[in-house]
Amino acid sequence: MANLSGLNTGVANPNPNKSFEVLPAPSDSVSSLSFSPKANYLVATSWDNQVRCWEILPGSSQPKASISHDFPVLCSTWKDDGTTVFSGGCDKLVKMWPLMSGGQPTQVAAHDAPIKEMAWIQQMNLLVTGSWDKTLRYWDTRQAQPVHTQQLPERCYALTVLYPLMVVGTADRHLIIYNLQSPQTEFKRITSPLKYQTRCLAAFPDQQGFLVGSIEGRVGVHHLDDSQQSKNFTFKCHREGNEIYSVNSLNFHPLDMAWDRYIIHLPLQDLMVLSIFGTRTVNKD
Repeated sequence: MANLSGLNTGVANPNPNKSFEVLPAPSDSVSSLSFSPKANYLVATSWDNQVRCWEILPGSSQPKASISHDFPVLCSTWKDDGTTVFSGGCDKLVKMWPLMSGGQPTQVAAHDAPIKEMAWIQQMNLLVTGSWDKTLRYWDTRQAQPVHTQQLPERCYALTVLYPLMVVGTADRHLIIYNLQSPQTEFKRITSPLKYQTRCLAAFPDQQGFLVGSIEGRVGVHHLDDSQQSKNFTFKCHREGNEIYSVNSLNFHPLDMAWDRYIIHLPLQDLMVLSIFGTRTVNKD
């Protein structure tokens, strides 16, 4: 039998920083991660139809609870008071899970195609959902029907909300910008500065612009003010030699809101809690 001990399988180490893994991990790909706004709880949705919650402790984690959908779950968000989790996905339904009280999930919203994105808007006391049915829908969870439906030019792929700014990314590289003080009207529509499919968005902490990430391992920095367009740029990231990795998530560090210092990437291939600090090192072009 051949000696395979020195064989390079080509599989990269998924945890080079030796960050602690959140266990038990989902049995299929993780589709989204969402931290509680009030406590050290992490919720993950995954393609094994599950929504799981862990309490994150120093150096470890403790599984708390989970619920199921009938099909893969693609997105989740917390209510601002940290009591409730919303989740949606390929079953075209939104479930409201009163996690902190130990209650059972109930259906509170629906679309005509899988639900890809959602966000709780505290200032409006509404849930917004984006779907592959090419609509945004705003929900008062006490009512069966949406309070408003907004048509999109294509399928919703990404969404970010930092009131009053909301940015939606769709197929065909459309980026639609809304002022949520007038949610029925588009504020602006642009084409993504990136050449390939949009995967994620993150609003600037000052609501003056946003980041956009793509499947090409590239991020775009875009300012809303036309007078600031000279500050827009794109940069390459998450590349190793000839290997290019999709940018699956973008977030600003909660303790230092300077976007030009911190960009956090949460790889969804494996469910981990990552610690990424320090100044950015990027290939700007």
